[in-house]
Amino acid sequence: MTIRRSILALALAACAATQTTSPEQPVPEPADVVQDEPAEALSNRQKVVALLESLETGAAGPVGYIDPNQYIQHNLGVADGLEGFGAVMADKPVGGFRAKVIRSFEDGDFVVAHTEYDFFGPKIGFDVFRFENGLIVEHWDNLIDVMPPNPSGHTQTDGPTEISDTDETDANKALVREFYQTILVDGQMDRVGEFFDGDAYIQHNPQIADGLSGLGAALKAMAEQGVVMKMDTIHNVLGAGNFVLVMAEGSFGGKPFAYYDLFRVQDGKIAEHWDVMAEIPPKSEWKNDNGKF
Repeated sequence: MTIRRSILALALAACAATQTTSPEQPVPEPADVVQDEPAEALSNRQKVVALLESLETGAAGPVGYIDPNQYIQHNLGVADGLEGFGAVMADKPVGGFRAKVIRSFEDGDFVVAHTEYDFFGPKIGFDVFRFENGLIVEHWDNLIDVMPPNPSGHTQTDGPTEISDTDETDANKALVREFYQTILVDGQMDRVGEFFDGDAYIQHNPQIADGLSGLGAALKAMAEQGVVMKMDTIHNVLGAGNFVLVMAEGSFGGKPFAYYDLFRVQDGKIAEHWDVMAEIPPKSEWKNDNGKF
């Protein structure tokens, strides 16, 4: 049962591989691409989009959306506080960074962003920011190299970006949490069909084709390789309408890993999935003491 659970988890998470170029994505709405507006004029989501895209534009204003007295950093390769953010900007390579937010949403004091980066190489990332009194006070993220489209032709970021069904947010978060806990953590594989609408399932994992049939084919191949992977702890579930993000921790090949899985829910079933998984570095390499989660 452990191997079966591990294999399914792998099918729902992206494996690190060589980079490739990123396809075109829908251009964000003008309201999202705001660089130097006063903080009080923007939503928290707009502030996050402006901050991330300032990595590319060099706009100075969005840095003011970070609380200078409290900025807790969970990217273990970046020092704590606003000084750590500044050090990253000062260390940017020739040609600078690139950042394009593909989808984003708010959940209470949290903002989630799904972004295409050129950040020391082409990458896909999930960023989560926590706000207090209109300023960013905490940040989590997970990054992976850009990979080729999967067997069904889907990239790591394409697909719907519009938030809908906002009145179903709580129900959709509960559904995804139950799926993650029941199937990926507890390994009750006989219940997997409860969470999907037959074979109608769009997969953005670069290794897996669409549908539960594609998932099954991948499971067989991975089982033959003896892949062992575990999902142990759900740290947070954030959502807005049809989009729900799970932040979880476990292991892959005996090494600690962080898993960020974004699901799109439609009519009470999981309809689409994007993900990033990344190894958690040993503590000796951390540049802050806040931990990954």
